[in-house]
Amino acid sequence: MWKEEYDRWKAFTELDSKLADELLTIEKDEQSLEDAFYKDLEFGTGGMRGKLGPGTNRMNIYTVRKAAEGLASYVNDQGLSKRGVAIAYDSRYMSKEFAVETARVLGHHGIPSYVFTSLRPTPELSFAVRHLQTAAGVVVTASHNPPEYNGFKAYNEDGGQLPPKQAASMIDFVNKVEDELNVEAADQQELEQSGLLNWIDEKVDAAYMEKLKTVSIQPEVKKDISLVFTPLHGTARDLVEKGLKQIGFSQVHIVEEQAKPDPEFSTVESPNPEEHQAFAVAIDQGKAIGADLLMATDPDADRLGVAVPDENGEYKVLTGNQTGALMLDYILEQSTNLPDNGLLIKTIVTSEFGRVIADAHNTKTLDTLTGFKFIGEKIREYEETGEYSFLFGYEESYGYLVKDFARDKDAVQAAVLIAEVAAHWKNQGKTLLDALNDLYEKHGYFLEDLHSVKLEGKSGADTIKKIMDDFREADIKEVGGKKVISIEDYATTKRHYVQEGTQEEIDLPTSNVLKFILEDDCWFCLRPSGTEPKIKFYYGVKTDSKQASDDLLASLKSTVNERLHALI
Repeated sequence: MWKEEYDRWKAFTELDSKLADELLTIEKDEQSLEDAFYKDLEFGTGGMRGKLGPGTNRMNIYTVRKAAEGLASYVNDQGLSKRGVAIAYDSRYMSKEFAVETARVLGHHGIPSYVFTSLRPTPELSFAVRHLQTAAGVVVTASHNPPEYNGFKAYNEDGGQLPPKQAASMIDFVNKVEDELNVEAADQQELEQSGLLNWIDEKVDAAYMEKLKTVSIQPEVKKDISLVFTPLHGTARDLVEKGLKQIGFSQVHIVEEQAKPDPEFSTVESPNPEEHQAFAVAIDQGKAIGADLLMATDPDADRLGVAVPDENGEYKVLTGNQTGALMLDYILEQSTNLPDNGLLIKTIVTSEFGRVIADAHNTKTLDTLTGFKFIGEKIREYEETGEYSFLFGYEESYGYLVKDFARDKDAVQAAVLIAEVAAHWKNQGKTLLDALNDLYEKHGYFLEDLHSVKLEGKSGADTIKKIMDDFREADIKEVGGKKVISIEDYATTKRHYVQEGTQEEIDLPTSNVLKFILEDDCWFCLRPSGTEPKIKFYYGVKTDSKQASDDLLASLKSTVNERLHALI
């Protein structure tokens, strides 16, 4: 099968010369050829992502054109073609080229495109879709994947990632494109002359920056703190630096070694602020100047990591759950005129810490499935019904949204807000760690962890299925000394109450996720990753001290790992 696809590409006389050369270099490497051609690069609910190179299972101009052809059909089917599509891209290899290829295919169908002249953060694309009132949006990015990857993310007319029904429609249109090599693309120059390819200038930046001012809750707060910021070779430098300075932060120190866009991300093992090594250079700079706060964004600027000095001057990287709790508490404590129907939205694998803080302020919490598209979808739903007013959305994986002028997680907004939170607490003589400990004293010591197991290839996929099946079918009544209260199976959307033997519906879309709710506010959850060959185990505990939470977390993990290791 793969050989037929390979032969089809080899016989294509108009194959891009660079891709043709790359094919030649691997023509005797059967394993590489098979991997490049054994399937089509999957266009899933979040778009597509893959390694760069020739082949049907790679990111290249032909697979991008196929995705763009599907997008054109989707936009036409919605009857929105005149509104056009906004397109942004990050600092990766081929990102701008793929953005232009997308515009060329859309232009062939008479659909206007609005393309940023240079790299921009993903949340600004979300904003641009809304600001320009386009029918859809595209970001060419692979977020914090390794340098050899790129991707294509699609957005709806609301500026959110496509929710399940829209995603299914888009996937269907993409899969109907049978021959990616012969997708027609119009001439770039002709499109520019006819007004079907428009370059977005600084006007959209200015509109975004104006909205960014609304993230500040106490504009008058004294901002005498020293900040270190690294964009990790990605897109966030300009907007974060300007955003901080426009609300009064003057001591903003950029990590210059990581400030320039670099598709190799050459100063880090991985450009992911969730991984502590990504902070190494920022920590050195922070120590040298005695910075109060370190911030890092991933390359497409939708995730923010934060580090703060402890009492010994060592920088501690906060978890997404901790940063989210600090921001939420600040919003609820310091905002004036909060609506009576305010709403916190978080994902099912995010800490219950946020819910407890929201409860203390009579604010409702809504859980969604993992993935910010579900948070964006709920914001839109309640905007239309008026049932709730959105106050804050976040997920444990460093994704936050403060104001809904964007509809995807926004590290630029988050950087501005957490800097203000740090300034607020410094004025009270406290660090963010002090403020966090105060919250623990008040609400209980919440502690979470995530453990991922990489299982690659077909055998890995089979093992992941075996693990999920085992945990589903086993009669688990106790974990780490804690009784199981209920089991939430999001594949069947059923909540089973273990002691009572009863069940109820979960009002969420189906997803291959299993969550065990234990006594004393503890839980663990497992799910296969949607983007990588991994199965993820999430844990959450709550006690009255750090030591007790550490011990309980270790006990939970030990029990689960014992079962896991018997299966792999």
